[in-house]
Amino acid sequence: MVRTPALTRRLAAAVFASVAYAALALAADHDAFVLDARCREGRPQGAYRLSDASGQLRVTGAFDEGVRTSSFLFWRKNGVRAAQVPYDDNGHVNGTLATWYDAAPGHEPTMRFESEVRSGVRQGETRSWYADGRLRTRADYDAGRIVAAEAWDARGEPLGRDAALALALRDARDAEAEATRHDALIRDHLPRCD
Repeated sequence: MVRTPALTRRLAAAVFASVAYAALALAADHDAFVLDARCREGRPQGAYRLSDASGQLRVTGAFDEGVRTSSFLFWRKNGVRAAQVPYDDNGHVNGTLATWYDAAPGHEPTMRFESEVRSGVRQGETRSWYADGRLRTRADYDAGRIVAAEAWDARGEPLGRDAALALALRDARDAEAEATRHDALIRDHLPRCD
């Protein structure tokens, strides 16, 4: 077994996506977003919608007593779906995380990364794809550890065990780095619940 970096509660509250996801470039400009969210008893409660200044929806989700619940969906600046992350009632990522490559508006984006997560820990199958839709990696996780991995190069040739493991781990690290940026986008745009 190869141990992967543990998903912290903070990372578990984020979306796994590609490092190249450019839609978050506006995250530093707080005035560039319009938030539609409410509070109850000093905590975010109910539907959460974050749009950019042009009105393009960028994030939807829901809070229950300040905890993320159900699925949070992310879109790029051009309106193309970017990521989906499901939460359980305790605010842990729980279910199938999915991310997509960018595409032309109105076109279906290609899947980039998909991972089964249980209570914030990878469990089961995780896969990644090349932009042309060909499978890049497939890894099996048990309690956050890779127990088997296979991968293919850009030409579709299978990689050896060590190279497959390295590529699967790199894709997981890239996804966790992007998760931090997604989490920051939401944390930086919460309703004022004073």
